[in-house]
Order: sequence, then C-alpha cells, then structure tokens
Amino acid sequence: MNYKDIITIEPGRRGGQPTIRGMRITVYDVLKMFASGMTEKKILSDFPELTKEDLRAVLSFASERERFLTIANHEITLGSKHFAQAG
Repeated sequence: MNYKDIITIEPGRRGGQPTIRGMRITVYDVLKMFASGMTEKKILSDFPELTKEDLRAVLSFASERERFLTIANHEITLGSKHFAQAG
C-alpha cells in the first residue's frame, strides 16, 4: 500500500499532523477510532468522506512510522552503548 498519495502533512493544517488527503481528519483520529473498538464499517458510516483505501493508508503509515521509530531507537541505543564503551 502506497500511503504517500493519501497521507499528507501540511504545516498549516492540524498543526502539521499527518492528515488524510488534506482533510481535517488525522491519522491519529482514525487510529483512536480503531483503538476504541469502532469497526471499519462504522468509521466509513460516520465519516462518508473516507474510503476503505484511506483506512488502509492510515494503518500502512502507522506501521511504517513504528518500524522507523524502532530502527531509529535501536540505532540510538547501539550508538550510546558504543560511546559509553569508548569513553
């Protein structure tokens, strides 16, 4: 899933948070809906401007961000251990 055409980040919109196609609905908003137990069907019913593809893009974006943060944290941890051993 290529979320890059769906998830947009604009400094003046929602404080620079990732949004869906430039709307006021953020990735965080949708993730919170899922986390609260809302189904895909309920989200799409409550927000008809969203599509199934939008929801998949949110999940893809979130998983990629988590992967990136995990890799970055691992590199920082290894780096700090390296520096601690060198000093």
